[in-house]
Amino acid sequence: MNFNSLSKSRRFAILLILGLLSAIGPFSIDMYLPAFDTIAADFDSPIEKIQLSLTAFFVGIAIGQIIYGPLLDKFGRKKPLFIGLIIYIFASIMCAFTEDANHLIVYRFLQALGSCSGMVASRAMVRDYFDPREGAKVFSMLMLVIGISPIIAPSVGAFVLAHFDWHIIFLILTGLATLILLAVIFVLPESYKGNRGMSLYPKAILTGYWSVFKTPVFLLYAMVGGFAASGLYAYLSGSPFVLQSLHGLSESQYGIAFAMVASCLIIATQLNRVLLNRLTSEEISKKASYFQAASGVLLVIFALTGMLNLVTLLALICLFLCAQGFIFPNTSAMALAPFDRLAGSASALLGCIQMALGAGSSALVSHFHNGTQFPMVAVMCGGALISFLIYLLLPKFNNRRAQV
Repeated sequence: MNFNSLSKSRRFAILLILGLLSAIGPFSIDMYLPAFDTIAADFDSPIEKIQLSLTAFFVGIAIGQIIYGPLLDKFGRKKPLFIGLIIYIFASIMCAFTEDANHLIVYRFLQALGSCSGMVASRAMVRDYFDPREGAKVFSMLMLVIGISPIIAPSVGAFVLAHFDWHIIFLILTGLATLILLAVIFVLPESYKGNRGMSLYPKAILTGYWSVFKTPVFLLYAMVGGFAASGLYAYLSGSPFVLQSLHGLSESQYGIAFAMVASCLIIATQLNRVLLNRLTSEEISKKASYFQAASGVLLVIFALTGMLNLVTLLALICLFLCAQGFIFPNTSAMALAPFDRLAGSASALLGCIQMALGAGSSALVSHFHNGTQFPMVAVMCGGALISFLIYLLLPKFNNRRAQV
């Protein structure tokens, strides 16, 4: 299918659906964050255990993407999407009616397995439709939709908690996924028919993934983007406790603060589209990586010196996520640029690496929970520093990177 030959309204509809498919995972994360304290009290469980339901979601996305990648390459993009969205709908209903923390952790894992189909397929479809430079711009546009979710989702979650019950949050997610499934069925065109000759035997799948993984351009930018994103997931995991329990924000105030911080991510992704007219994706992401590392170091210094009050914390997190808005779309486009036949597997492995690192950072925040904000800011800083050091200490890749 020639994307440029479609009408303007059809192109907008396709991009909107791709954005929604990319956002269903983040929306599922952000919407229930204000309910952590409420769920913990309802289940009579420590908040650290409720945080594990978020970690389980990250693990589910990391594992699920590995499963969907070969399926997208063999059967095309839409059929695996159907399966994933149905799994998501089922798991969301089960989350809504669960009665203890252990079951919530299991159902959140299943919910993640379903949601990641949209994340993998949307990235692969961008690779199908666009060249790398245009792909970076489209990823920035998708980030606009993804970025809206941290603004809307916590506010919706806080509203639900104020007027209803936390179980309703998961019923809303069920309805949203149902609408997306209908849009995929009736509006979204197939971008790749699939390679029916592709083997799904474990050895063949592992060979394909290894071929992707050992590609220097992919490995470099997947790691840069993955470690940068791990700081974001540390913030997602730790912010309910830090902002509500330590800094005394109410559920509605937490939603407002979360929205303010997320707006920085949105603004950065849209500025990225403008900068791509003058700079390469590598130049932009490299400068943003340095900026994010500096923000992370300041977070730690301010925390250690007792200067990290609410205003300073939110300001530095805004700077941190602003850098993330430049890093994600550019590193994603560059990591996927070398692939055609294995675009689905490359998209899956890219997402798996990012989510595995995100799950690890979330688990670290939970494991080192000590009643202070230091575990969150330390893990954020660590992810940003590693991303920065990959750029700094691997000059041997300079001549092998794709200038896109």
